[in-house]
Amino acid sequence: MKIAVAGGTGTVGRHTVEAAREAGHDVVVLSRANGANVLTGEGLAAALAGADAVIDVTNLATTLSAKKSIGFFETAAQHLLAAELQAGVGHHVVLSIVGIDDIDTSYYAGKLAQERAVAAGPVPFTIARAGQFHEFAGQILGLVSGPFAPMPRTLMRPVAAREVGAHLVRVAEAGAVGRAQDLVGPRDETLADVARRQLAVDGIRRRVLDVRLPGAYGRGLASGALRGGPDALQGEITFDEWLRSPDHARS
Repeated sequence: MKIAVAGGTGTVGRHTVEAAREAGHDVVVLSRANGANVLTGEGLAAALAGADAVIDVTNLATTLSAKKSIGFFETAAQHLLAAELQAGVGHHVVLSIVGIDDIDTSYYAGKLAQERAVAAGPVPFTIARAGQFHEFAGQILGLVSGPFAPMPRTLMRPVAAREVGAHLVRVAEAGAVGRAQDLVGPRDETLADVARRQLAVDGIRRRVLDVRLPGAYGRGLASGALRGGPDALQGEITFDEWLRSPDHARS
């Protein structure tokens, strides 16, 4: 197969590209550096020539703005789908997040808008939801400097981005099914606890504060919905195993 990966240089994208190549597929990375821009549509149709499937793992820096998130994900999805239709691509795979159906606000509002755009689009599709990545704690830790590290109270089942990338390739190979089986990590965790363990392994002295965010977004994070359901596939790499692997770039 020829598989195009939108966001192929990011946290999940690089693992998706690696997994696709290891599986023997011809891989095209869609990026501005390669002349393909998902926010303007420029260069997409040409880059997708001959592609059998597109895996969309594009991402936006963490934001609490629903407007910003919706604008980014809707725009990227619409441009990709239009280019795929023009190029004759037969399968659009989009990565989303487990448990967000009732958290239609902030960042998650954009992911739900992306799902709706893909489902209403002209290309056969699969929505593949996964748990928060093991890398998520480090991303949140990097947002605020200083001796204190406030973490939004989040109940989750984090999964290795490497396992998500391999899962997405299998989903692309299987053909369009509308909604793939969810993928979550092997253990229940809280964001504050994994952040403390990451700081300890990295040798950084910061006090982690477990903060309950207000509103629907905060309630959703603390509800346990992001841990997924009992029917989800489970990854094998625990957070502590990931911390001690080459995939974790220590601060």
